[in-house]
Amino acid sequence: MTRPWNDPNSDISRKLHVQPELFFVGEVDGKVVASAMAGYDGHRGSVFYLAVSPEHQHRGFGQILMLKVEDALTAMGCPKLNIVVRSSNKQVLAFYRHLGYAVDDVVSMGKRLIPDA
Repeated sequence: MTRPWNDPNSDISRKLHVQPELFFVGEVDGKVVASAMAGYDGHRGSVFYLAVSPEHQHRGFGQILMLKVEDALTAMGCPKLNIVVRSSNKQVLAFYRHLGYAVDDVVSMGKRLIPDA
């Protein structure tokens, strides 16, 4: 049996099967202009794929989505939110700093369990 979350190219499909209440989409006039995926493991929250279309950036949509993520995680009892950003992405780092986030002295490590094409 093929399940949609086994499709390695469909992160959205996988998210819709795991904590779909932590998948946020922002629309303007019926058009998707922003989105974010979050998760909570009972210890820490995470946010991935925060994105705002280029023509809608610098209008507060990213900040609104992050506030929604923070509110949803807080309601779940989440004590801390972790965000992974490439160190070379200065614009995104500045965005999160503006929202009150700080760099933690940690090393992010990963291991792919399902290979994406």
